[in-house]
Amino acid sequence: MNVLNLVTNPDAQFFEQQVETLAGLGVSSDVVAVPGDRRTTDDTAEPRSVLDWLQFYPQVLRASRGDYDVVHANYGLTAPAALAQPRRPVVLSLWGSDLLGSVGWVSRLCARAADAVIVMSEEMAAALDPIDSHVIPHGVDMERFQPLSRRVARDRVGWDGDAAQVLFPYAERRAVKDYPRAEAVVAAAREQFDGDIELRTLHGVAHDRMPLYMNAADALLLTSKSEGSPNSVKEAMACNCPVVATAVGDVPALLSDVTASHVCRTDEELVAGLIDVLERGERSDGRAHVEPYGLDRMGKRILDVYESVQ
Repeated sequence: MNVLNLVTNPDAQFFEQQVETLAGLGVSSDVVAVPGDRRTTDDTAEPRSVLDWLQFYPQVLRASRGDYDVVHANYGLTAPAALAQPRRPVVLSLWGSDLLGSVGWVSRLCARAADAVIVMSEEMAAALDPIDSHVIPHGVDMERFQPLSRRVARDRVGWDGDAAQVLFPYAERRAVKDYPRAEAVVAAAREQFDGDIELRTLHGVAHDRMPLYMNAADALLLTSKSEGSPNSVKEAMACNCPVVATAVGDVPALLSDVTASHVCRTDEELVAGLIDVLERGERSDGRAHVEPYGLDRMGKRILDVYESVQ
């Protein structure tokens, strides 16, 4: 099976894991990325220019002349170029903001023309209805993300002191992640919690070091306005790190039976959930519940979709 992948960011960790996992199942992948740099910083994400997108289609057209069985458009804005090539069946993967955000109309139009559509959550599938879709969340690397000693993990990331450590695993300025809400929740929790609370943000940390931060934290706090299937939640679960999160994407399903974790809809619920987790001081049992989201299962399900459109 030979697949031509179209993607906005070929360095995205979950995309690299997808390609690697499928390679283990006999899928050969080539990648065409949208030209130009799109660097996400603590300040903003720099969008590509119109010229970058205009240059993308000729590159896709030339590449599609190769010996491919499927063109896989990863992210909704790559779909127009995928559908404009006349040779190969198209699988479209929608990641979250490309369906639930401002460009959702583009994704919906393209989904109607694609041979198969993959989404990250049942919420996304409902938003796409009546167009059929396959719900296949990004997988989590269960070998990399494992429980470790909190004391050892804190030593290795340099978190000193006795304060409770709350991890917000994103850049502060990514609007959809809503860092100001996380700040407000932690500030309110400090007034009711018997002890200090540190709110830790992350950006630019190598993925192979992320398990250390998940294990060093007393809780992961997710205050996103929208999500598909957030890998940060699944990775925290794999480390048995408690999670307090807004009810976005598939988070309610992920955490429905997990101990020492909370799914919340209001700021008051987020504060109460965070205080409960910190006062318990226990790890969650998230790993037992996230095992079905391993990389192998994800890869086999994507391969089934590829085979279905041939």
